[in-house]
Amino acid sequence: MRMLEGEKVTKYFGGLAAVLQVDFYVEQGEIFGLIGPNGAGKTTLFNLISGAFTPKSGVIKFKGEKISGLKPYKICRMGMARTFQEVKIFANVPAVQNVALGALFGAPKSVSTAEATKEAEELLDFVGFAVPKNIPAGGLTLANQKRVEIARALATKADMLLLDEVMAGLTPTETAEAMELVKRIRDRGVTVFLIEHVMRAIMGVCDRIMVLHHGEKIADGTPKEISTSKKVIEVYLGE
Repeated sequence: MRMLEGEKVTKYFGGLAAVLQVDFYVEQGEIFGLIGPNGAGKTTLFNLISGAFTPKSGVIKFKGEKISGLKPYKICRMGMARTFQEVKIFANVPAVQNVALGALFGAPKSVSTAEATKEAEELLDFVGFAVPKNIPAGGLTLANQKRVEIARALATKADMLLLDEVMAGLTPTETAEAMELVKRIRDRGVTVFLIEHVMRAIMGVCDRIMVLHHGEKIADGTPKEISTSKKVIEVYLGE
C-alpha cells in the first residue's frame, strides 16, 4: 500500500523551480531515501509534504487523502511528523518536556500531562537517550538533541516520519547508532522517508532511493541501482 505519493509536484521561488514536476511514492513500512546535491530541492520537497509550503501545482496524497495545501498541524494529526535539517528544540526546556509537547499538541487524541510525560520518558529510552531526562535540551550534545527531536516526532503517534539529515554532524559511532535507530523505528511500524548526505548510511538502511538534481527527479531505485547509475554518479556520487 502506498502511504505517501506525489504527482507532478512543483514549487517555484520567484522564477526558479525549486521542485519541478516530481512524481514519487513511499510504500507503507518502507525506508525511502532522498539524496542529491546541495540546492537540489530535497528540503523544499519535505516542506511541501509537511505543509510548510504549498505546491504551485501537482498533488500530494497521504493515506489516499490529498494533503497538499493543508496546514502542517492538520497533516501532523493525520499521522505524519518530521525532524529538521537544523535541530528545532526548546533549548531551555528539559528533554522530557520537549518530547511530551509532541504528545500533548501533535497527537490526534488528547492526553493528560502525566500520560504525555510517561510516554516521553519511554520514547527517550527507545531512541537511546542515556543522560538525565530533566537536563535542558540546549545543553545536550548534537546527537542527543537529535534523539529528542526524533522522540518528539514519534510522540505525535506518527505513522510516517520525515527525517531531514538526522545523521549530519555525527561521529561514525553516532551515525551507526542512528542507522540502527532508523531500522528500529521502521520495526515499530512507522514508515520512514529520509534525506541524507551520508552515503554509507543511506545505502545501508534504505529499501529505495530517489535522487533530485536542480529540482527534478533523475533516478529512483534500489541502493544498488542508484549506486551504479551513470547519471547519478555523474551529477552527485562522483567516480
